[in-house]
Amino acid sequence: MDDTETNLTNHFLIAMPSLEDGNFSQSVTYICEHDDNGALGITINRPIDIQLKEIFTQLNIEAANTEIADQFIFIGGPVQQDRGFLLHKPHGNWDSSLKVTDAIAVTTSRDILEAIAQDKGPENVIITLGYAGWGPGQLEYELSQNAWLSCPANEEILFHTPPEKRWEAAAKLLGIDLQLLSSDTGHA
Repeated sequence: MDDTETNLTNHFLIAMPSLEDGNFSQSVTYICEHDDNGALGITINRPIDIQLKEIFTQLNIEAANTEIADQFIFIGGPVQQDRGFLLHKPHGNWDSSLKVTDAIAVTTSRDILEAIAQDKGPENVIITLGYAGWGPGQLEYELSQNAWLSCPANEEILFHTPPEKRWEAAAKLLGIDLQLLSSDTGHA
């Protein structure tokens, strides 16, 4: 990525109301990595009807705390939906992590799930199946087509805002009320 382009690592991608793709309609995606090879993100507002205890059962992990085991999993995107991705704060010393910022990482290894089951995991975590991925130049093209808004990520929205409110809350960081935007776009 040359210096004139924007790096969207640690940014939110906020789906425009006109984006009707079933994977991303009214979504907020946290960009974990953006470079010349493309982008990787985790959608943070699509909980599904799977609880963490089901993942623990599949992996033969014993949960010490039922409250932790009862939390819902999210669909992180359409790529590798059979694989877990944990977006969390703080980092930790996990077997397979990508450091996004000094405070946030995304981890894919079993050891973090075992720690969570024993109430020794990260303080803030979003557990997803799958991720969102874009090839070289694809995200930039979609941005140029007004499919997305983007803004620097906000940890309050990421970890503490209810999932159903994240789309509108992220847009409000830009001063935009998505309810006032038409899904019909045009050019003068």
